Amino acid sequence: MVDTCDTVVHRLVRQQTSGGGRHARQIPRIRFGGLVKIVDVRCHVLLDPDYDIGATSSAQDDIVVEIITDDGITGIGESDVNPWIARAFIEAPATHTMGRGCKEILIGRDPLDVEGLWESLYVGTAMNGRRGAGIHAIGAIDMALHDLRGKALGRPCHELLGGAVRNRVTPYASLQPDQANFESYKQSMVEWALMAQQLGFVAAKLEITLAGAYAHLGMNSKVERMAEVIAAVRDAVGPAMTLMIDAQYSFTDSASCLAAIREWQEYDVYFLETPLPSDDVAGYARLVAEQPIPIAQGEWLATRFEFDDILRRRAVDLIQPDIGRVGGLTEARRVVQLAATYGAPVVPHVWKTGISIAAAVHLAATTNSIPFVEFLPGDLSSSNLRRSLLTADLTMKDGQLVVPNTPGLGVELDRDAMERFEAAALKVG
Repeated sequence: MVDTCDTVVHRLVRQQTSGGGRHARQIPRIRFGGLVKIVDVRCHVLLDPDYDIGATSSAQDDIVVEIITDDGITGIGESDVNPWIARAFIEAPATHTMGRGCKEILIGRDPLDVEGLWESLYVGTAMNGRRGAGIHAIGAIDMALHDLRGKALGRPCHELLGGAVRNRVTPYASLQPDQANFESYKQSMVEWALMAQQLGFVAAKLEITLAGAYAHLGMNSKVERMAEVIAAVRDAVGPAMTLMIDAQYSFTDSASCLAAIREWQEYDVYFLETPLPSDDVAGYARLVAEQPIPIAQGEWLATRFEFDDILRRRAVDLIQPDIGRVGGLTEARRVVQLAATYGAPVVPHVWKTGISIAAAVHLAATTNSIPFVEFLPGDLSSSNLRRSLLTADLTMKDGQLVVPNTPGLGVELDRDAMERFEAAALKVG
């Protein structure tokens, strides 16, 4: 019998309060009868001082949430959302029962009841939340609660998510060169892919954003030229490296996308991510039905309900929940379970700091249905936030990330760096 999250937590609590069991001396004591309570929720709005508003990269800002108990235990989480909006959603006072602020819902509550708190947050903020930025903000909170619960029980998050089935997870390097000219962009992409290969990566995703609303640094080239970039990278790295392509919504419709990607088959593309606007579900279904390259999307979707819609309509081959945006580890785990019923692999989207990377690795450790996790390595990132927010990154060995076995998420904030990023954010607003 496989343990559910609740079963694992309750078993550890019983061992702890009874004073017996093999874990009794290895985990901190938790007061029951006077339960440990949440006493504060702190929101940190962070900004890279060198941010470029024209860059297609949300790794330049962040919302980090700390949840603190009366025993002094602190959990940390983050989400890929405008941090000022997220902070307002979390800290806003309530005026009625359907539009409460997240912080007031959490104060005084039991931090070990992570799944119960998720439901309270979802229902309590439903009028203003349910999807979008509201769920993304809840995702940062939920991530912090999982980290806190792991620290309180002296267990890594993956153990409290049902248990690890492996101790290493394969990352792919997510590559987005900072170039506004096509030829220099192509050359840089080749150089970055070779660097990723030298760092030990066995897979890489090429962020080829040449046109459309999200064109990187204002680049304006024909989408058909994506094939030139793919061909150059494939020629440089050879046939063994797995290559994914992120078009970042560059195609206006399914017909133009089909015309462009038919020639990509010779490059052995593992998946094509977000070629169309997210709302064009019919267009995605056509891409899935009419060509062989696996189609992936999901980075913008919130909750299992939106994933159920695209899976049910056969509008995706592979799903990409972002753990913060989807609603945190609690909801991401539900999405993984949902995807399994459709036979769809899951490759979590990660475009923030090592906090989200750690969350994705813990989730991936619990299932074999996650073949890769996205990893923006510090050596290949232009974001000071990505490089500096934590005291250390997860360890990569032989092309794989080692799953942490320390309590919680297993990562730690660099407080000095966080203060610098908060100061930069204060200058903006």
